Amino acid sequence: MVATTRIVRIGNSRGIRVPKLLLDQADLPDEVELRAEPGRLVVSAAKRAREGWAAAARAMRARGGDTPLDPETPTRFDRTDWKW
Repeated sequence: MVATTRIVRIGNSRGIRVPKLLLDQADLPDEVELRAEPGRLVVSAAKRAREGWAAAARAMRARGGDTPLDPETPTRFDRTDWKW
């Protein structure tokens, strides 16, 4: 569906009215991201914080990229007091 609308004044801002049918077709959540591109505004679902981190960690583990960067540095506690 293609719809034509006007940019309207809303207080000190401006906005657009989006027809319900378009919103239903887009299946957007309540929180969205807006991005400006030349000649257009792009509306997309907002990404959740840490979205995709679990999959990225699994992929990192699968390729062996989850090893410590620095060697272990044992402390006196590790050598004398720590018990399993």
